[in-house]
Amino acid sequence: MKLTTLALSFMLLGLAPQDKPELAKATFAGGCFWCMEPPFDKLDGVHSTTSGYTAGQLDNPSYEQVSSGHTGHTEAVQIVYDPAMVSYQELLDIFWVNVDPTDKAGQFCDRGSQYRPGIYYHDEEQKKLAEASKRELEVSGRLPKPVVVEVEAATTFYRAEDYHQDYYKRHAFRYKLYRRGCGRDRVLKRLWGNTD
Repeated sequence: MKLTTLALSFMLLGLAPQDKPELAKATFAGGCFWCMEPPFDKLDGVHSTTSGYTAGQLDNPSYEQVSSGHTGHTEAVQIVYDPAMVSYQELLDIFWVNVDPTDKAGQFCDRGSQYRPGIYYHDEEQKKLAEASKRELEVSGRLPKPVVVEVEAATTFYRAEDYHQDYYKRHAFRYKLYRRGCGRDRVLKRLWGNTD
């Protein structure tokens, strides 16, 4: 009898195929989507991160259209994860320390509404956790200015062009140059300290 890779994996884990874990989605915007993939890819339980566009008015927008700032979209990353291994609260915690929550006009060197930060919830539980997390940060006094991250219901997420996916892996040198030049890590360190 020939076993598929998936069936073999289930056998090795002691699971029946019907025990396949239920996966969930989370969607966050934090400026350049290239920079939002790596912190989530590091987490056990994250199955994938996809760069794309959300919260806009145009169907199936291109990078050029979103970059114009006229479609209403923001660059975002959609995460598929196993809630049994990593919680939505953990994803929120990672999100906050990878953005400047006080800057609604863009993030770091990337300016315009297409780079605004946001949390886009997929169900009422995510909404409740996101809003509570935002309130907790607001009252903590940790940040020098008000928290301006939008918390809204997820709308259609459009996958970005292939050349944007896993950019930090496929073009590591260029990615590092961009990230350093944009001052992202310098601002994050000032806001959050050492988060490694």
